[in-house]
Amino acid sequence: MAIAKAERLMNLALCLLNTARPLSKRELRTSIEAYIEVTSEDAFNRTFERDKDDLRELGMVIETVESLDGEVGYLARRDLNRLPPVTLDAAEAAALGLVAKVWQQARLAGAASGALQKLRAAGVPMVEAEQDRYSAIEPRVPAGEAAFEPLMIACRDRRLVTFDYRKSNAATPRARHVEPWALECWHGNWYLAGWDRERRAQRVFRLSRIVGRVRSRSGEFTAEVPDQVAVREGVAAFAGEHATAQARIRLRAGAGYPLRARATRFISRGVEWDELEIPYGHGLDAWLAEFGPDVLVLEPAELRADVMERLRAVAKG
Repeated sequence: MAIAKAERLMNLALCLLNTARPLSKRELRTSIEAYIEVTSEDAFNRTFERDKDDLRELGMVIETVESLDGEVGYLARRDLNRLPPVTLDAAEAAALGLVAKVWQQARLAGAASGALQKLRAAGVPMVEAEQDRYSAIEPRVPAGEAAFEPLMIACRDRRLVTFDYRKSNAATPRARHVEPWALECWHGNWYLAGWDRERRAQRVFRLSRIVGRVRSRSGEFTAEVPDQVAVREGVAAFAGEHATAQARIRLRAGAGYPLRARATRFISRGVEWDELEIPYGHGLDAWLAEFGPDVLVLEPAELRADVMERLRAVAKG
């Protein structure tokens, strides 16, 4: 479905770019195969208007011209849709090279390498000596989850997705219906932000907890997509980054270094255990449960109960 839409948009763009005069909707409908297959006039009008808006959102300048007899036509003048020459200095080219390396572990690696080859062919300076200055930097963004690519496409095409999701304290996954907004990598993990239709609220999903296939389908979004999707802030809120109190825990010696890094107070309790005070916010119970027998929650009591509940759920699963 996504490929069919991309082909339809490409054909519409080519028609508008390669005409010397404005083309009416009637002429465009008889010139583009995908429009010919649409039997209903109303369906064609809706599809055409969406396609025209999508092209404009991508940056294409489409002019609307009304003829003397009142018929409306459309065209995209080449001089208004021609990109200026790309000019990069050596440092900027080296930065692009580093960015391209980020996607070496994902299926975008081919596209990134192809983009660099086109820049070289266009005469963009790619000075090897300048690149060598940054050769010690190897940025990597892992994207090994099977859900990454279908969710990336769904975010781009604004398509509803369904998938089975297992929460950290749940033994079995549950089906979720989400209007996807954006993907972002944070602390080495990929997260999806979107509108959860069942809960009627914004939610953040960790891709590594998605079980099975991600399925997409057409349909209008029911919630407005924000201009800026703060994925990291949403993850932080659910990961205990926004602390509202202090928690006191006992931590096995030599374990739990991420917890030690966040400690506001540290007391040694002998050879085997240490006592720490750490910021307590929403989601801390899930994080503490990941350390298993190396952590013992002393207070508050509700945090201790939440951690015990999560550990029991894991034991049952």
